[in-house]
Amino acid sequence: MITLRPFEARDKDWLVDRHQTLYGEAEGFDDTFGALVDEILAEFVARHDPVRERGWVAVEGERRLGSIFCVAAGPDRPQAAKLRLFQLDPGARGKGLGRHMLLTCMGFAREAGYGEMVLSTHESHRAACALYASTGWELLESRPVRSFGVDLVEQSWRTRL
Repeated sequence: MITLRPFEARDKDWLVDRHQTLYGEAEGFDDTFGALVDEILAEFVARHDPVRERGWVAVEGERRLGSIFCVAAGPDRPQAAKLRLFQLDPGARGKGLGRHMLLTCMGFAREAGYGEMVLSTHESHRAACALYASTGWELLESRPVRSFGVDLVEQSWRTRL
């Protein structure tokens, strides 16, 4: 049985490694990606607001399968939440778990009082982008970038809660 449980600080190293490994293998991302994930998680562990920010880890027994986070978008956007670190191991995809994780995160953001949610991703994450579109997200912008050692098309998405 697969469940979502709250992110715990002990998940940090696993999460950094999974993101680095999965995106390194699938897209050729260099080590700067793992460093960014580490920085994001260190900030979350040290300073997150548990009332308005939360992370989840999908687990099957003791096996971790993926993650998703809801954080404040920033002081200049107090009514906006940001979706971060959404990933699902390839063997766990195609079973509706990603949709469940996304809807859980969006529901939390709504209940925490956010009026909208935003995210940044890459065009190459086609399944994730299709999931966003099917759950009411709107693509705001696409632009070519060079990030993590590769050429990508970065996308910005938003949904009203």
